[in-house]
Amino acid sequence: MTILGKEAHQDERFERRAAAWLEAIAALQQREEAIRMGGGERSQEKQRKKGKMLARERVEYLCDDGTFMEWGLWVGEGMYEEHGGAPSAGVVCGTGLIHGREVMVIANDATVKAGAWFPITCKKILRAQEIALENRLPLVYLVDSAGVFLPMQDEIFPDKEHFGRVFYNNARLSAEGIFQMAAIMGSCVAGGAYLPIMSDESHIVEGTSSIFLAGSHLVKAAIGEQIDNQSLGGAEVQCDISGVVDHRHPDDKSCLDKIRSQFSQLAATPRAPFARREPQPPKYSPEEIYGLLELDRSRPYDVRDVLARLLDGSEFDEFKASYGQTIVCGTGWIDGWAVGIVANQRSIVPRKTGLEAKDKELQIGGVVYSDSADKAARFIQLCNQKGIPLVFLQDVTGFMVGSRAERGGIIKDGAKLVNAVANSVVPKITIFTGNSYGAGNYAMCGKAYGARFLYAWPSAAIAVMGGAQASKTLLAIQLKNREVSDEEKNEMLSRIQKKYDDATDPRYAASRLWVDEIITPVETRRAISRSLACAACQAELPDFRTGVLQT
Repeated sequence: MTILGKEAHQDERFERRAAAWLEAIAALQQREEAIRMGGGERSQEKQRKKGKMLARERVEYLCDDGTFMEWGLWVGEGMYEEHGGAPSAGVVCGTGLIHGREVMVIANDATVKAGAWFPITCKKILRAQEIALENRLPLVYLVDSAGVFLPMQDEIFPDKEHFGRVFYNNARLSAEGIFQMAAIMGSCVAGGAYLPIMSDESHIVEGTSSIFLAGSHLVKAAIGEQIDNQSLGGAEVQCDISGVVDHRHPDDKSCLDKIRSQFSQLAATPRAPFARREPQPPKYSPEEIYGLLELDRSRPYDVRDVLARLLDGSEFDEFKASYGQTIVCGTGWIDGWAVGIVANQRSIVPRKTGLEAKDKELQIGGVVYSDSADKAARFIQLCNQKGIPLVFLQDVTGFMVGSRAERGGIIKDGAKLVNAVANSVVPKITIFTGNSYGAGNYAMCGKAYGARFLYAWPSAAIAVMGGAQASKTLLAIQLKNREVSDEEKNEMLSRIQKKYDDATDPRYAASRLWVDEIITPVETRRAISRSLACAACQAELPDFRTGVLQT
């Protein structure tokens, strides 16, 4: 193992970069606090007056102290503004420990449109179930929802990845032996009623909760029967008379206490044999990353300086260090977990093209060349052979282009890397630290390539190409066969650039679940460690195989 890094030179530039980072993070955190307010203070007070806990209060009470790690906080941000918005898509999701055991928790936030499901709500819940299925995590559903948001029913009801898929996943999870517990802690109506009842065990809170296929208003309209909701499907009816629900409780806390008690009796399951050792802090503080990373995403930096502030003891066993240098590969430890690192190198590096020292060229940092794609593909194969989880650090502007690259077989080597990433069976965790453009997003394990968890730093930018290139391309298309003044042209370019930059912002990506959460560099070690703890709940990995590779 090599000890990476050196003491950061904390000059004026370092301090300026750090200050800009901290200012950006403070603005993000301020917005996050507003998102956590859900439907706002009035809606929260209304819920408390009913004797109900808020969604995040329920989750924190359920999980061991300080262990709940929310993801998807930004989902729905900036969407559905014509309907008043949907903070966090009206549902709280994340992983936490219950009696030391990793669990996925899904809790409707009734302060947001009575917990109604928007299209992105469905996508978020499906993602939570996907994580649980991949990592074999038990689930707890805390149900408090009015069902589908009717003005958008055509975008949530009938398609394959819509509302019904949630109940399909209920059935699959149960058949796989992945335990699901549900608590009805408010409304549970229409098709949504199947979610808790298709879970393995169910609870309901007296007085404030009900479950039925049709509420009192619809019943009266459909068959003329006049009845109130509690008499129709309250706790006593559904526990004592119909037997639909298994347990009833006088209040929220009693319900959550019982769930915690039942989880203490859940049988332990086999765990994956990923290598572990005693955790160590990095030799250098992760907070120094703020001063090391350039504010301009086009400027170079050495990714090894970042790794020195993420890896235990700053130790790194690099693979083929002098070959394919625009991707850095190697093994190390994060919070005691063995990991394989695949990281884009943003420094401009020399590449020897012959035996003579003078015979060399410069490679552009952040670009994937044939040799770096070849190296990364082989390293990924090795990690699968050894059973070492992979961590991808994405700061990539794409694959090299031009006649020299094409004649060197860039498509062939790129396809080799994409094949290895797609077929990798060890857990993959992706961190978007900077640029994520074009096919580089795919090759470095973007959302389409099966990462178990995906996180973005505030410095991330995800798009098919950089903003400057894309804006000029779009402008050229719009100006085809048109004559405009330079002033109008500049105004059009500025407008296009802003729209494109807004769409590459990590908040845009997080709102649409292209990434699971926005985290800071300081939070990265904990996020990776908890992700690997979840992944270790899957005891056996499939055999690793790749398709046909061109050599």
